[in-house]
Amino acid sequence: MNTIKSTVIVFVAAVATLLLTSYASAQKSTIPVERKAAFEDTYTIIWNGYSKAYTYTDGTWLRAEPFDYYFDVVQKRYDNEWKSVKSLHRLHPDYNGKAGDRDQTMYFGVTYESLVANKVIGNMYSSLGNGRLTTDHEFRNSIIEIDVKNAGLFTPYNKIRITQKYDYEHGKLTETVLLVKAKGSEETPFMKNEEEAYFYTKGKLDKAPTTFNQPAR
Repeated sequence: MNTIKSTVIVFVAAVATLLLTSYASAQKSTIPVERKAAFEDTYTIIWNGYSKAYTYTDGTWLRAEPFDYYFDVVQKRYDNEWKSVKSLHRLHPDYNGKAGDRDQTMYFGVTYESLVANKVIGNMYSSLGNGRLTTDHEFRNSIIEIDVKNAGLFTPYNKIRITQKYDYEHGKLTETVLLVKAKGSEETPFMKNEEEAYFYTKGKLDKAPTTFNQPAR
């Protein structure tokens, strides 16, 4: 009887833990929450791309294929504010988990504040941390710096510097994501990701883009 009672207690405790964990997970969101979901008629760009990873070792950039990733970004542009959600996937079988989960979602919000010496100045708020950026009035070339939140003394990097080039006419974005350890005026590179992505925007198709092909038997 005592064995049955103990088993029941363990089972109930496990279910309670599961429910509490599920509730806690439901309260968390990488993306800012909204009370009402609705389709927004704003200018939206979807990126689809691939990133090559490099580590900085003894003054040299070395390829780190296990840290490569595929990614998609949904970017919504408002008057002077952009909101972007990025999903990335590391699929290499040798990935060791040191950069987090294989599948990740990140949020990036930008508010463009002013024009100074022909440069647009803005603020960045993201799920990785907050920062600032400069760009031109057509948003073609941007430099973003993010102070990584909760970066500890032994964290290998505490700042992210993103250099972007929007080649609108060819529908392409190239981006370098540089991770550095900053201490005062000194910076030590840790890792970088070289990203390339192609744009997709709202439009229509003249016909179905793909059709079913009967497999040969």
